[in-house]
Amino acid sequence: MKKITRKKHLEMRLQSIPTHPKPKVGLEQYTTPSVIASDLIWNAYSLGDVENRNIVDLGCGTGVFAIGSALMGANLSVGIDVDEDSIDLAMEVKDKLKVDNADFIACDICEFDEPFDADTVFQNPPFGSQKNADSGQDLKFIQRAIRFDPQVLYSFHMASTEEFLIKYYNDNNLEITHIFRYKFPIPKIYDFHTKEKRDVDVIVIRAELK
Repeated sequence: MKKITRKKHLEMRLQSIPTHPKPKVGLEQYTTPSVIASDLIWNAYSLGDVENRNIVDLGCGTGVFAIGSALMGANLSVGIDVDEDSIDLAMEVKDKLKVDNADFIACDICEFDEPFDADTVFQNPPFGSQKNADSGQDLKFIQRAIRFDPQVLYSFHMASTEEFLIKYYNDNNLEITHIFRYKFPIPKIYDFHTKEKRDVDVIVIRAELK
């Protein structure tokens, strides 16, 4: 596999990863756009969090962070998601791209108990962009990520919860080192959506276990 040396080339490769095949409203499934995923992975790579590291992508969907990390030289990337349709598609994509250092598991992240020596965790959990969404899902993801005992965690959240999250991370022995800010596009994929697209302000927190 040819090494990727430019962020634009990574973005182009990630553009080939399809969105969720059958989006399920209860899972608040929104695919991370390739421009955001490539930017975050590139930053993580620059900080030494990807190359030759073991990566876990929690709530991986169709595998953009697991596959992207693998393309950037991860030792092994494992994507975990409860949605079997998305996992099946992620497996097809990794085979098509000939990404041998990535694997995917269909499982509820809270029930996953296989031992895995993770260095870096990426997660784009349900972060509450829907009015009727279950609150606190992103916090459950943080707690699950901590159980992997990684060196570094990258997690998506609503920007409006930043002040609360800073305290929450500190209370859970996570030292925030970086906060990345994005406009996350929410497309019209569910019946209750009234606009073709709306942008939501999100943050991605990079934290290290103390």
